[in-house]
Amino acid sequence: MTPKQIDLVQDSFAKVAPIADAAATLFYGRLFETTPEVRLLFKGDMQEQGRKLMATLGAVVNGLKNLDAILPAAKSLAVRHVAYGVKPGHYRPVGEALIFTLEKGLGDEFTPETREAWIAAYGLLSGAMIAEAYGMAAA
Repeated sequence: MTPKQIDLVQDSFAKVAPIADAAATLFYGRLFETTPEVRLLFKGDMQEQGRKLMATLGAVVNGLKNLDAILPAAKSLAVRHVAYGVKPGHYRPVGEALIFTLEKGLGDEFTPETREAWIAAYGLLSGAMIAEAYGMAAA
């Protein structure tokens, strides 16, 4: 990722953070609509899950300028997700639901350049997570 892409991701996430609960609801609604089989992977309170999602996303976004600090935690999370039943193929619809959520949440401020920055960020992170949890061949 370029420094400009990191700035775009961080600046756009700062605009989504105030509507975190609504964004999480939109995200999971979209994910379950497009990939209904993943709904079974989620147990418990979805509002709490949404808060965890947004907190984790915030930590990752804020740490993009220091990947060495955030990648170990992301990789550990990926390994834990294997036990929950997450498969490598689930990462793509999650990324698509994230982009959909940002597009809806930011409206016209979600420019093509911002979209590409988020795709780069998600690709970097999900690639590292998949490689850690399932091996380089899966990534």
